[in-house]
Amino acid sequence: MTLDDINKLDFKTIADWPLPTKLVALALLSLAIIAAGWWFDWRGGMAELEVAQQQETELRATFTTKKNQAVNLDAYKKQLADIEQAFGALLKQLPNKQEMDALITDVNQAGLGRGLQFDLFRPQGETISEFYAETPIEVKVTGGYHDIAAFVSDVSKLSRIVTLQNIAMTPSKEGVLNMDAIVKTYRYLDEEEVNNKKAITDKGQKK
Repeated sequence: MTLDDINKLDFKTIADWPLPTKLVALALLSLAIIAAGWWFDWRGGMAELEVAQQQETELRATFTTKKNQAVNLDAYKKQLADIEQAFGALLKQLPNKQEMDALITDVNQAGLGRGLQFDLFRPQGETISEFYAETPIEVKVTGGYHDIAAFVSDVSKLSRIVTLQNIAMTPSKEGVLNMDAIVKTYRYLDEEEVNNKKAITDKGQKK
């Protein structure tokens, strides 16, 4: 079929067209219908299908995560209980506000028990953090090397958390040393102190 033959075709006499021509026309019409359907209808549906498939993937991932959490729920509960127990044990190593004086006395007695002479024992102002407060104590002791070492060891073995910082040792006379250090003691904040600090923090953030 030539281009001239196509131009001579009359759609009013389509029933009289040769069979090959009818088949070609039917194929072209089918392609036109398919293209129009894709452009006006299926194209939007394909985009929606892609979005739905993406959502399905995300939902499957969420489901898998939730399922794993549900399967391991008992393990999570045990882990939480272990953490709470460990936190409680650490908390017991921090005195409360009423026990601080006794802790400071314990530090002093640790030095006296080793025969050290306190030339200075001066607690500083308390510094409050989110859940605890620390009190630095400026100390200066005089004694033998082994006695000072034993004092440091005794402080580290106290039932409460006490640290020694900024240690400086200088010889005084034969066999005697001067040790300057900052002894830090810690205590936990009671519920009222925590709430007061939170209120102050919230007030500052609102300004």
